[in-house]
Amino acid sequence: MEELKEHIRKTGTTTVGIVCKDGIVLAADKKGTFGGSSGVSYIAGTKEEKIQKVNDRLVVTTAGVASDLQKVIKLTRAELKLKELKSKKLPSMKESANLFSAVVYQNIRQFSPILGITHFLLAGFDDEDFALYNVFPDGYVEKIEDYSATGSGMMQCDSILDAEYKENISIQEGLALAIKCITAAMKRDPATGAGIDVYLITKDRINQEIGQEIKTEYPDLKSIRKK
Repeated sequence: MEELKEHIRKTGTTTVGIVCKDGIVLAADKKGTFGGSSGVSYIAGTKEEKIQKVNDRLVVTTAGVASDLQKVIKLTRAELKLKELKSKKLPSMKESANLFSAVVYQNIRQFSPILGITHFLLAGFDDEDFALYNVFPDGYVEKIEDYSATGSGMMQCDSILDAEYKENISIQEGLALAIKCITAAMKRDPATGAGIDVYLITKDRINQEIGQEIKTEYPDLKSIRKK
């Protein structure tokens, strides 16, 4: 079993969600790793897409076991489409978050020799407004009013967010803050690195603002350019 755990692909990860007055910023690094209880044993990839598009109005960050992350996203994407077809209307952000949490809850409670740990930040918009939700590995769901960080680099991010986040922050200020958080995690967390993806979510659209692979694990903020 221990030998098997060393070959489980994980996203390692640092992901950040920041609620701004005019939208939401989602950011994540791009390193994928193999590793067990001892930590990172091998870098599996440097071009991971840790922010996944669920539909035209919803994106999620991913942290945890890669295969379970894929499974949960695929199941939820299908269930949201079925719900849309049956009700003839698009699901609200609250409905989407609750469905995600239900799938995560069922996934982690299925008997398996490999624990299906997944952690998501959901950001999107509906007919009312944009919103950010945190779906924890046990299926607990929480609406976020300010900011949240997940993954192995969250400790580096939390201290920065606690100190520098302010009410009514603009989305451009949130963008700079998210980059600072991911950069700090790259310098201290061995499972975080290889680059950064950033998405901006407003009341009517989702845009990828940055998609940048970084060769060094100690990037300068100036090396990150708008896509």
